[in-house]
Amino acid sequence: MGYHLRKVAFYLVALWAAVTLNFVIPRLLPGNPVDILMAKLQQRGGSVDPAARQAYETLLGTGGRDSFAQEYLAYLRNLLRGDLGVSVSAFPAKVTDVIGDSLPWTIVLVGLATLISFVLGVGLGALVGWKRGTWLDSLVPATTMLSAVPYFWLALILVALLSSGLGWFPLNGGYDVVLDPGWSAEFLGSALYHGTLPALTIVLSSVGSWLLGMRNMMVSAMSEDYVLTARAKGLTGSRVMVRYAARNAVLPSVAGFAISLGFVVSGSIVTEQVFSYPGIGSKLLQAVQNNDYALMQGIFLVITIAVLGANLVVDLLYGLIDARTRDRSTVS
Repeated sequence: MGYHLRKVAFYLVALWAAVTLNFVIPRLLPGNPVDILMAKLQQRGGSVDPAARQAYETLLGTGGRDSFAQEYLAYLRNLLRGDLGVSVSAFPAKVTDVIGDSLPWTIVLVGLATLISFVLGVGLGALVGWKRGTWLDSLVPATTMLSAVPYFWLALILVALLSSGLGWFPLNGGYDVVLDPGWSAEFLGSALYHGTLPALTIVLSSVGSWLLGMRNMMVSAMSEDYVLTARAKGLTGSRVMVRYAARNAVLPSVAGFAISLGFVVSGSIVTEQVFSYPGIGSKLLQAVQNNDYALMQGIFLVITIAVLGANLVVDLLYGLIDARTRDRSTVS
């Protein structure tokens, strides 16, 4: 119990530090979101007066008369209420609404693609490491070559070949624009069809790293005493591979997978830009371009919570999977 409480306390402190940095860093950037909003209003023919400017400064929580400490305390209070402010780049929409509309697209696309690449890479890596020296070793350079190709270049190649050339997939978008978003079978089928090519890009570019890492850990695990003992007992090769070698070799990959899942919510900016996919990555890029403090803070907060939560779950699982981790923590 003490091990788990220490881990939870550590991550709570890390969350507070991350929230504080999340407040400070955007305000160190040059520019002012109120100035950007005022310029947009002028472009649309709107009138700008000092009273309107002061109202927007109060609304956006920046550039007003409050001190830095007062803004920070107000930010924490709003955060506890679930109020992340108003987005400048999508004015007058709330940050929570902007994130809520785009986050599910990213979680489904990047989350499923990351899961598929992890399962495929770890499974193939375990098999290649177990049968090292055979023709299966040729999978390593083939997949790592795809990982070495620049991400945007691989996406453009797939678009040119499979979309423009063969016409198998749509060029861009997350669904057919003539459909109304909802839970209908037609809309879900359209979203799946539009998301297949972006997901394929993510899988091809990331499966090689999982395969190579698992393969190397399997080769190392096969020389351990517990594997040699299992073989000496006459256990079947498949049982030794799965229950002994792969079970211990996969632990570093599990930690890496948890971190990858944490960053799923940040989306893949390059993929979403190439395919014009309506995910959180494009919203983050839009927020940075417009100095949208509120939206940047909201997206960074979601990313921070996801990464810390994923790492906390892995730390707690490590204590269950590998008792040595828990024992070392107790001794220290």
